[in-house]
Amino acid sequence: MTKKNKKFIGWLSAILVLLIVFLFMGPLYIVNEGNQVVVTRFGSIVNTHTEAGLYFKIPFLDKVTTYPKLVLSLDGDEQRIPTKENQYIIVDTTARWRIANPAKFYQNFTTLDNAYNKLSDVIDSSTRTVITQNKLSEIVRSSNLINDKNDFDDEDEDEETKEIENLVNDSTTNEVILKGRSVLCKQMTAEANKLVPEYGIELIDIVPRQVKYSDELTESVYNRMIKDRNQVAQAYRSRGEGKKAEWLGKLENEKRSISSEAYKKSEEIKGAADAEATKIYAEAYGKDPKFYEFWKSMESYKTTLKDYNATYSTGMDYFKYLYSPNGR
Repeated sequence: MTKKNKKFIGWLSAILVLLIVFLFMGPLYIVNEGNQVVVTRFGSIVNTHTEAGLYFKIPFLDKVTTYPKLVLSLDGDEQRIPTKENQYIIVDTTARWRIANPAKFYQNFTTLDNAYNKLSDVIDSSTRTVITQNKLSEIVRSSNLINDKNDFDDEDEDEETKEIENLVNDSTTNEVILKGRSVLCKQMTAEANKLVPEYGIELIDIVPRQVKYSDELTESVYNRMIKDRNQVAQAYRSRGEGKKAEWLGKLENEKRSISSEAYKKSEEIKGAADAEATKIYAEAYGKDPKFYEFWKSMESYKTTLKDYNATYSTGMDYFKYLYSPNGR
């Protein structure tokens, strides 16, 4: 082997060794699906990659920080917040967000933990701002469905149910919801999105995971529920008393009508019987007038004398059949 060839092999070997060392130093890196990276050099951002693939970096000089590109969730802290009526409720929220600009995100937070802390403060602040500007009913309800009557139900409702509803609606008035919880959630998100874009974050939504009454408000709500149920019960009682009076009135009218008709028929029957009896008596007594007079006197004695203890004179014509020998 000539000297020139030996020199060439030496250079080639050195180049291969340097290439192997360079490869072992890791000049290439992979961005997986669902991830995005920020490349920094001496603390300064030199590049960002949001698409999956194989990328090049300068070993020892470039640092690759990986962030998720998927939608993330964040549970806010449980807060005791006053409503517009100064009634305290306990609100626990959850939010969905993503890293929209990895460069800004790195500049502001560097790590996800720092971002969670800051974002939690922003969400809590926007939640408190919106809730304190609205009534309790707007926060716990989403619509006026409880106030509205469904057309299908109206067709199937009987008269009794409608009457009860009218009585209850007259005594209890439900508040009208102008916004509802879904609108307030959008307002919370909009309020928070005034701040988070400068952090490289896109906030998708904020949703109350749980809304609870505070201890002092719970008793008030229970008392109101009891009052409402008592009003409903009283409505049923009032309608029952009304129906009772109505049916008793109908019963009394029917009773009087039946009694009147029965009395009319009984008098008609009595009249016909008396007329028939008079006719029979007249025909019977007409055959012997003296016997008729005698019989009538006996009936009179039977009826009147039992009411008197003594008779002071029997010489009256009235007693001719009782004491007169001729009367016998």
